[in-house]
Amino acid sequence: MALIHPTAIVDPKAEIAEGVEIGPYAVIGPNVKIGAKTQIGAHTVVEGCTTIGQENKIGHFASVGGAPQDMKYRGEPTQLIIGDRNMIREFTTLHTGTIQDQGITKIGNDNWIMAYVHIAHDCVVGNNTIFSNNAQIAGHVHVDDHQRVAGLYYENESKNPDPDRGLSVWSGTFRDWTRGTEQGSPFDRWSNC
Repeated sequence: MALIHPTAIVDPKAEIAEGVEIGPYAVIGPNVKIGAKTQIGAHTVVEGCTTIGQENKIGHFASVGGAPQDMKYRGEPTQLIIGDRNMIREFTTLHTGTIQDQGITKIGNDNWIMAYVHIAHDCVVGNNTIFSNNAQIAGHVHVDDHQRVAGLYYENESKNPDPDRGLSVWSGTFRDWTRGTEQGSPFDRWSNC
C-alpha cells in the first residue's frame, strides 16, 4: 500500500505502485506513473507524462515533468522517464522533451542529482552519474554513464561528451566535448592553489 500524506493532492488517474511514499503538500498529476518504493518529498510537483521507476528518492520542492522551457514548445505530448534508485534532491527541475528531438527526457539508474540541479528538455543522462549542487544542462545534452558534473557548471546542447571527462566548478561548455581537452574554471588564472 502507498503512504500518501493527507495534504498531498494525487490525481485519481495517476498510477502509484506499492510502497510509494508521497509527502505533505506534494502534487501528482494525472499522467504520472510512480514505481514501487519511490519517495516523493514535501511540496514536490510531479506532472506531465512522467514515468518514475522504483526506489527513487525525490527531495522536497522538486519540479518533475514540467513543460520544457523552449519557445518552440506548443503543448505537444512529450515525456520524462526516470529509471530506478536515483537520488534527486531538493529544488531540482527536470523537464519533459520536445518534438524537435525524440520527445523524451531520460534519466537512467543510480544517479545522484543534488540540490538546485536543472536538467532541461530532451536530455539523456546515463547511469551512475553525479550532478553537484547547481549544475545546469540545457536542452538536448547527453551525459554518459559515470560522469561527474560539478556545481555551477553549465552545459549547452552537447551531444558527444568524452566518457573519461569530469567537469569542474564554474566552468562551461558551449560546443561538443572533444576528447583530450580540459574544461576548467574561468577563475583558474587567479588561483594560487
